[in-house]
Amino acid sequence: MTERGHKPGGISVDLRHSGPIPLDVQFSCAAGELLALVGPSGSGKSTSLRAIAGLFKPDQGIIACNGDIWFDSTKGVNTAPRFRRTGFVFQNFGLFPHLSALENIMEALIRLPRPARRDRAEALLTLVHLSGLGGRKPDQLSGGQQQRVAVARALARDPRVLLLDEPFSAVDKATRQRLYKELVDLRRQLEMPVILVTHDLDEAALLADRLCILHRGKTLQSGPPFDVMARPVNSEVARLVDQKNVFKGTVAGHDPAGGTTTLTWGGLTITARHRPAFKPGQSVSWMIPTGDVTLHSIDHPPRDSWVNVISGTVADVVRLGDHAGVSLVVDRSSALPLFLSVRMAYVRRHGLKAGDSVTVSLSPAGVHLMEEST
Repeated sequence: MTERGHKPGGISVDLRHSGPIPLDVQFSCAAGELLALVGPSGSGKSTSLRAIAGLFKPDQGIIACNGDIWFDSTKGVNTAPRFRRTGFVFQNFGLFPHLSALENIMEALIRLPRPARRDRAEALLTLVHLSGLGGRKPDQLSGGQQQRVAVARALARDPRVLLLDEPFSAVDKATRQRLYKELVDLRRQLEMPVILVTHDLDEAALLADRLCILHRGKTLQSGPPFDVMARPVNSEVARLVDQKNVFKGTVAGHDPAGGTTTLTWGGLTITARHRPAFKPGQSVSWMIPTGDVTLHSIDHPPRDSWVNVISGTVADVVRLGDHAGVSLVVDRSSALPLFLSVRMAYVRRHGLKAGDSVTVSLSPAGVHLMEEST
């Protein structure tokens, strides 16, 4: 599920580089779209942004934006950063401390006559909701205000692509929520690709049209947030997107008419959605989101029509706000614990605790078969 084709009106990236910063990345972002590059530290996210901006030269590959080739190793093309017209917002904002907010933005407008620079800078301050604060220096602004100035300065270059490198990491949670909304509003006014680097999956899922999962410098999967998080291509991606219920099993058979595939897991048989690409007898990884695991009340046992009904013993109950995370040791399976989430009201009402015997069911639609990671 990696991507190598160029999308008209957007940016396409296909790069390879051997150490000390290895890269084997492929992704694209259409005009008006926000792509989030997600992965742990050292996965190549920021290096990919720097390559797009011309601040890092990889060994091989191609970068094309709106039909123009910015980098092509085979043809010897490597456009200088100043001619790429990228808007880059760095993690620490990178503002000049001795200049006011207005002057920081004007520094990016040197292509314009001086009288026009001020007018354009004022307009950009208004766009990022900082009208009237142009005279303040960075140390007189909050973290969120500094971030807005950095965005305005990036937009001052009239960029063809906006690059955001962990732009929310330096602000508090309340400010971050406000900046999320402002970025969503701003995107509606920008007809350009926006590439966001983040390690925060919730942030990426909230803001992005598509996710690109990177690990150890390699693109593992790209797609809409729900598809990537609920349908990872392999167990490595599943763990990177924080899926807790990842197990190994063996394909038992298929029922095309019923739209299901069965697999064995320890001494249990599990019904999943139909995945004919996996052959009977094949070892696979499989997962199920915690939201697709249903805990049955003692007062309301599962009906005969329920499938994937399994029993187990509660290993732990951890409060997580209004919900509790429950880990379950499954009977007749030597696998790792199964995790689910239940409301705290249920925990209190039934006195749910470690050692309790319970019954749960797994939604067949939520059971997802994957390739085993090498």
